[in-house]
Amino acid sequence: MDQQILSLQGRVCLVTGAGQGIGRQVALHFASSGADAVVVNDFHQDRADDVAEEIKAMGGQAMAIAADVTDRASVDEMVSKASRELGTIGVLVNNAGNMGAKPDEVEMAPFWTASTETWDAFLAVNLYGVLNCTSAVIPGMIEDKSGRLVTIVSDAGRVGESGLEIYSAAKAGAAGFMRGVARSMGRYGITANSVAIATTRTPGVADVTEDAERAKRMLSQYTIRRFGEPEDVANMALFLASDAASWITGQTYPVNGGFSFNL
Repeated sequence: MDQQILSLQGRVCLVTGAGQGIGRQVALHFASSGADAVVVNDFHQDRADDVAEEIKAMGGQAMAIAADVTDRASVDEMVSKASRELGTIGVLVNNAGNMGAKPDEVEMAPFWTASTETWDAFLAVNLYGVLNCTSAVIPGMIEDKSGRLVTIVSDAGRVGESGLEIYSAAKAGAAGFMRGVARSMGRYGITANSVAIATTRTPGVADVTEDAERAKRMLSQYTIRRFGEPEDVANMALFLASDAASWITGQTYPVNGGFSFNL
């Protein structure tokens, strides 16, 4: 067996929402696996810069670009800049998600009483962000007749989550979109898959994972009695981006510690 099968040599990779948490770790994994370059996207330029500098310190090539994935013009500009300077994007990881770039401004209320603006906060980043970024990189992948699309979704999109109904809908929509793209893009050598995660230790959920009593209650629902780490998700993203997964497309892989089981 070729021990370099997980190498990303020859590929330019774009990771959205990569300024912290899971996206940061995916970017670092890709760089350490030989990617020609990693485009580090985040809504906040300083966070993107920090991760890009980490990659450069490892000896890799990186470009930090602040862009709002919910804004198609901003996404198109990001992809155009990266492609001009680094080459065609061969791997896209749609990681930006959750409640968007400004979660503190999102109203948390039952979906039937929440404003449509609250719905939009979930739909815009978790669904339209995936549509925007995927649409922007597809033409280059078609021309190259090669590409890897990986979207980070959630178990909420697979099995539903009480209190997060709109989020669940957005994540389910993103996974469904990936399946549709897999059908239409397979003829061009492009694969499209999703990774469904459960609670993973990131800054965005620190209030949950660092609360001992709350964490204990939550972990009772997990077969493997720990929360996920960014590395757990990054491992699967690397696999799906590599040649090891060249005959896998249209799938959603749970990386969830046994919170729920796949069929």
